[in-house]
Amino acid sequence: MTIASLRNFTVPLNQTGGNQGLLMPKLKYRFRVQFENFGLGSSVLELTKQVADFTRPTVNFEPVEIPVYNSRIYYAGKPNWETVTVNVRDDSLGSVSKLVGEQVQKQFDFLQQSSAVAGIDYKFLTRCEITDGGNGSTTPAVLETWELYGCFVSSVNYGELNYNTSDPVQIQMTIRFDNAVQTPVNSGVGQDFGRFVLGTTV
Repeated sequence: MTIASLRNFTVPLNQTGGNQGLLMPKLKYRFRVQFENFGLGSSVLELTKQVADFTRPTVNFEPVEIPVYNSRIYYAGKPNWETVTVNVRDDSLGSVSKLVGEQVQKQFDFLQQSSAVAGIDYKFLTRCEITDGGNGSTTPAVLETWELYGCFVSSVNYGELNYNTSDPVQIQMTIRFDNAVQTPVNSGVGQDFGRFVLGTTV
């Protein structure tokens, strides 16, 4: 089998040039999640190293119905970003549990039963980067970045303990945020290509 035949391992295209071969997919396990202003400002690198999984953002446009004569038409209403979840392994030194506790305590003081004055006092930034797998002496290239702004922890699940398993203890955080943008610029959500008016950009 010749190398050229590998071009046929994909969907045939009805255009000049024929098949072009399959593009390399992004892989689920090549990622890292970083946090800014999480907890009390101490290093959050331990949190990044202990991330087990992360869900990428989901955006929904609420459909608005307009009844007309014999039918209905719809237009896209305000966008709504769904929450994301991140599972982190709880280390034996308690570093991760401490960081999560600091963030929760920033949002609400459970000892004094006192809440934060404003969102700016506890909100943080979450950055998820998909990489090309580079490591060590080879600096990983970032293929995609999601930056989530105005984040706060909406729920924390400290997980179960179980005599019947050898799995690590995990803490699940659900994160609510105000807005999300894909970077680098001109790569997707948040791309600045003007405003559409009657099918054209202005």
